[in-house]
Amino acid sequence: MPPALTIAQGLNERCACVTLDREKLKSELSREFDAAIAPSALTATNEAEIGKAARLRLAVDKARPHLLALASESSSKLFSDTSIFVGSTDLRLIERFIAAHQRIAALPGWISAALNDAPDIAKHTSAARGVLMGYDFHLTSGGPQLIEVNTNAGGALLNMMLARAQRACCGAPNSTQTQIADAAKIVDMFLAEWRACRGTAKLQHIAIVDEAPLEQYLLPEFLLFQRLFERAGFRASICDSSALRIVNARLELEGEVVDLVYNRSTDFALVGPASAVLRAAWLDDLAVLTPNPRAHALLADKRLLIRLSDPAFLASIGAAPDDIALCQTSVPPTQLVLAADADKFWQSRNEWFFKPANGFGGKAAYRGDKLTRRVFEEILLGNTVAQRIVAPSLRVQHIAGADVRLKSDLRAYSYASTVLLYAARLYQGQTTNFRTPGGGFASVVEVPG
Repeated sequence: MPPALTIAQGLNERCACVTLDREKLKSELSREFDAAIAPSALTATNEAEIGKAARLRLAVDKARPHLLALASESSSKLFSDTSIFVGSTDLRLIERFIAAHQRIAALPGWISAALNDAPDIAKHTSAARGVLMGYDFHLTSGGPQLIEVNTNAGGALLNMMLARAQRACCGAPNSTQTQIADAAKIVDMFLAEWRACRGTAKLQHIAIVDEAPLEQYLLPEFLLFQRLFERAGFRASICDSSALRIVNARLELEGEVVDLVYNRSTDFALVGPASAVLRAAWLDDLAVLTPNPRAHALLADKRLLIRLSDPAFLASIGAAPDDIALCQTSVPPTQLVLAADADKFWQSRNEWFFKPANGFGGKAAYRGDKLTRRVFEEILLGNTVAQRIVAPSLRVQHIAGADVRLKSDLRAYSYASTVLLYAARLYQGQTTNFRTPGGGFASVVEVPG
């Protein structure tokens, strides 16, 4: 006789309710974009300000129709029509695990081992811990399983707005919408980074930096962050990393000093030509950079999953027994893929998920059972880890007159040891993506145990 389903499993597998109020979401997003343009357009008085206002309008004009269409059309692949249900026990376990991971990553033995494998730039110290960490999990009958950790997890503000546009599901008893209650928590996180590095000095100008930000899929979120920072009383700019300059030992953007960089670039070690100025600013402490190369090296390099799933290593560096136990139950076994072990991994490939050590967004990641011999040979040449496959949970949706089951990942956005927001991504295929009809970001609803 099969085991009884939990409340969360029963709802996810049987309830196809549409919970997203797309008109409300569209209205909220439209109001944010309209408000983003108005202040800069009205206050521009010189050539530099007029130019900045024009670029902001260009960015908004580029992002607004795209995002509003995605918000209003049920066929879109960025926002799902449904929520996923997660048991309170699983959510509390995730919170305990994140706190344990942060404690482990602060141990001298962990830092020494991680930096030994990291590029030299990560050895530069900083009190900035890294904003909006993303912990991604698959939910299983044995509890949540960590898939990866990200230092520049995108989508937090989009998911915050998504959570606020949800209707109650008719079949969810005693449910609670999990969301950020107040956007001030996001601002407070950036202020905490600033104060840790600069004490009582005044934070004035925040730059949201990526390579070619106007071409990024999540450009709308950059605009939402800019609006959030401006409402909190800061100057905020969106720029290409190559637009930054160092002048008189200060990091500047178009003649304005930049105090803090919200780093959205996936050039984690700042090795690319476009990151040259940012690299120099980081090494000379000219601005607070968050997240930064050190945070990635200590928390998010995929090779760290090898040590995090190794209880003997954790014990050797003095990790607490309870923290080791949490890692044993929450982190699937992970190994480094070496050419010397090629035969072993090829023969057992169906058991493994292969991913590059410094990868992101599912790029160059493969399920072993989908591998061709040619791709496997390429994997052997790279810096790749193999993680024991953990099947994702499923979420039913009613699409085009039929019930369809999509895979789901759960993401916890956090700062230090505190979870700020839960969100999910629904998809089909090997890895998460925004190509699946009915898929995309989904809100999370907490249900009992």
